[in-house]
Formats: sequence, C-alpha cells, structure tokens
Amino acid sequence: EVQLVESGGGLVQAGGSLRLSCVVHGFTLGDHGIGWFRQAPGQEREGVSCISRNGGSTNYSPSVEGRFAISSDNAKNTVYLQMNSLKPEDTAIYYCTAVAACGARRIVVLTARYDDDYWGQGTQVTVSS
Repeated sequence: EVQLVESGGGLVQAGGSLRLSCVVHGFTLGDHGIGWFRQAPGQEREGVSCISRNGGSTNYSPSVEGRFAISSDNAKNTVYLQMNSLKPEDTAIYYCTAVAACGARRIVVLTARYDDDYWGQGTQVTVSS
C-alpha cells in the first residue's frame, strides 16, 4: 500500500530552522523521485524542491534556493527537507509526493490528484515575524 507520511512541521521564528521528513511506504526511492510542495491559504500548491530517484539530482525553486536542502536516506526510505533562514512567507502546509521527473525549475508529479495515495497529508509550517 502506497503511503507518504510527512512530519517535522511546527512554529518557528523568522530566521529559524526546521527539518521535514517524508517517510515513504509502498515503493522505494529507487522507483520514484520525491518532491516537496507547499500551499499557503488562498494560494495554489507550488513546487519547492525535488530529488530524483536514487538521489541523483536535486532542484529548488528560486524562492528557497540557498536556504533549503533536500536529501534522502535509502535505508530508511525517507526524504528530508532541511529549511534554514525561514521567512514568514514560507508559512504553508508542506506536502511530499512521488515525482516522475525532477528537472531544473520544473517538477513532474506522478499524479496531480492531491487526494491520491502518492501525496502525503501534509505538515504545517508557521514562521512568525
């Protein structure tokens, strides 16, 4: 059964750090890449970062490049998103999902159906000013 479970969100002051985790069940990180998306209230879901299957390449949106770092642990079938120098505009629900391609400035998700099992339920990140 496919399931992606995010954790690690919380409330942090501007300039602080958080590390999000995405534990993958039902497939391995060698099968699909993983992407992190976020959605703020009233806004569309946007891609933040991705890592290709087997961790061969990583990409970031311009808004987080240099502050966020994505990594993976194949033994734990887990992908991490280290978020540093957080800003109030980073406040959102963060989701992980399986991706078909992880390209520069473009993430191709496996499915655009947010209620699909290939999307996690999300973890809330709130950055106070």
